[in-house]
Amino acid sequence: MFKYPEEELIAQRLFELIKQTMPKFERCTGISQSRLEILRELFESEEITQRALQKKVNIDHAAVTRHLKQLEEKRMVTRRKNPEDNRFTYVSLTEEGKTKIAAYCEEKQLFISNILNGFSEHERSSLLDMLTRIQENVDKI
Repeated sequence: MFKYPEEELIAQRLFELIKQTMPKFERCTGISQSRLEILRELFESEEITQRALQKKVNIDHAAVTRHLKQLEEKRMVTRRKNPEDNRFTYVSLTEEGKTKIAAYCEEKQLFISNILNGFSEHERSSLLDMLTRIQENVDKI
């Protein structure tokens, strides 16, 4: 009987977690992780250029534009062109966006508490350390 090497099982488990977590996160919180990151950056920045926002959240230009367009349709963000240079678009949260981000962050915290249920403080710290090392290795590839 063939047995997968432990390293392959670890990688497989990570891939499966990613595939399962994102849709469940969105169902539980009501927003995607990418959109929540965008809203949080806007909350902290007040107003920022779309290009600077894209760099901060590390999402490609087309995806940021798509997310912002949908958030704008939901009246959570506003975009305006720089009157002195049309190449730059400024983005900011609306009052509705500021109100909703608090609820989204509460739901995110509840989601995180649920997925880390039963882990001790030491286990959480060790897990964070290991995941950070994996991320550093991935960054080097």
